[in-house]
Amino acid sequence: MMTYHAFLIKYAEIGIKGKNRILFENALIAQIKIALKKCEGKFRTDRSSGRIFVYCESDYDFDEVVTNLSYVFGIAGICPVVILPRELTVQELRERVTEIFGEEYPDRRHTFKFMTRRLDKNFPVDSMEMNAQFGESILDAFPETKVDVHQPDILVHVEIRERIYVYSHILPGPGGLPVGVSGKGMLLLSGGIDSPVAGWMCAKRGMKLDAVYFNAPPYTSERALQKVIDLARVVSRYTGPIYLHNINFTKIQLYIYEKCPHDELTIIMRRYMMRLAEMIARRTKCDALITGESIGQVASQTTRSLGVTNAVCTLPVFRPLIAFDKEDIVTISKKIGTFETSILPYEDCCTIFVAKHPVTKPVLDVIQRHEHNLDEQIGAMVQEALDTDEILIVDRDHVTKAKTREDSIPEGY
Repeated sequence: MMTYHAFLIKYAEIGIKGKNRILFENALIAQIKIALKKCEGKFRTDRSSGRIFVYCESDYDFDEVVTNLSYVFGIAGICPVVILPRELTVQELRERVTEIFGEEYPDRRHTFKFMTRRLDKNFPVDSMEMNAQFGESILDAFPETKVDVHQPDILVHVEIRERIYVYSHILPGPGGLPVGVSGKGMLLLSGGIDSPVAGWMCAKRGMKLDAVYFNAPPYTSERALQKVIDLARVVSRYTGPIYLHNINFTKIQLYIYEKCPHDELTIIMRRYMMRLAEMIARRTKCDALITGESIGQVASQTTRSLGVTNAVCTLPVFRPLIAFDKEDIVTISKKIGTFETSILPYEDCCTIFVAKHPVTKPVLDVIQRHEHNLDEQIGAMVQEALDTDEILIVDRDHVTKAKTREDSIPEGY
């Protein structure tokens, strides 16, 4: 296998950030360094002339590095680079590039094109002439290849800097913006398909994630909680550690079940989940709530129901899946690796207490009037749920329990 000396990191949207571009680049470099800490080897990350390079300064595992970089939001492409000495003569450079091409593409029935950037103007041959000379060398060495300047199978880049950088492969990254540049959101994470995808999508837009899970023992099992932890671990590959708040919701659910009309159970329970999530979000300095709701998917997600649910919140509520079909959501969940865990048959608290005929067009005044049936004890129950909040720090490699609410995210994140 070809030995690569560096990786060129390509980004997309960051390139149009104008005067703020350097802030986004610095955030991306920070996330790249975190990802590389999980790899064996020594690496150096550097920004130069509108490029971000990861230099490999020791032996490393190629697949491990590419895999870890492929989880970094903000990276649009990962290009393995061969670096050659600047001191090479033009003829020596042509020979080395031809060797690299032959090793990279043993099946040579391809069309190709060269694109040379001569950043070092002291180099004796200009970019257009170098493109022609490289093409000539490849055609002489491998006559079965052809040049196609419009839609080549292989586009070979040669950048002449303080050294000479040669690359042709672009391995896909996840795109988006670096985690942390868009604030922090509190994800209402259930064990279903939708909410992990919603969290992933907001993280892709640069949001750091905390999460809250509403547990209902003994009506839900430890396996249901473990399922949610496992989902958080998958998402944390992209986001870094997630603070998962495990809230015991049983007393509140039973109290609502006892005091409120049964066709309104789902909407009232949902409103109390949103209230609790917002309280935790404010305590943890989150900027928004994130849910996996999609219009019309279930009774609590009709347009009217969503409006009634929103009425209890003052923080913005982000619903990135709001116009997605279920098939679209499933496709993303498979892509990011959450689907197989999401379909495990462990019930969450919503499905345990769902009404047989839930209201689909709730009226806010009516819901608020029926919530007054809870006034006697609901305040104490909400406070108890907050006071017994079990906080887990979930990373892809381990799960630890926070000793206090003030425990910080592990160093480096």
